[in-house]
Amino acid sequence: MWTRSYSKVVNDVSLARLWEVWSDVDLWTEWQDDIDSARLEGPFEDGSIIHFKPKGGPALKLGLQDVRAGSAFTDVTHFPLARMYDAHELVAHDGGVEIRVRMWLQGPLAFLWRRLVAQKVADGLPEQTARLVERARRG
Repeated sequence: MWTRSYSKVVNDVSLARLWEVWSDVDLWTEWQDDIDSARLEGPFEDGSIIHFKPKGGPALKLGLQDVRAGSAFTDVTHFPLARMYDAHELVAHDGGVEIRVRMWLQGPLAFLWRRLVAQKVADGLPEQTARLVERARRG
């Protein structure tokens, strides 16, 4: 199983504000320049679907699971013979909020989807996290 993770602690933006930005899927295109569209079908909860189109890629459906309002969620993308998981978590610390993102692939063709999709996404985690923080700071 392939896995990658990234974390960053920020001290000048609240956990609630970071969650607000992360969970407002319909506005992801305002702070993520690598996607063409994102739309949440239903409430931000387990089982809901995100219609997602990355720039230069096909339209995808991401399923939400393990949603813990105000602190964590995982989105799952189903590829032929593999699944990509992208777990997001906010953890309060004295003096800051830790933003954690972890990705992993499972399935017989995970090696292929790592090369085609996941590695590029993982390489962009620091920049994506920085854009999340900047968007949260702007209010």
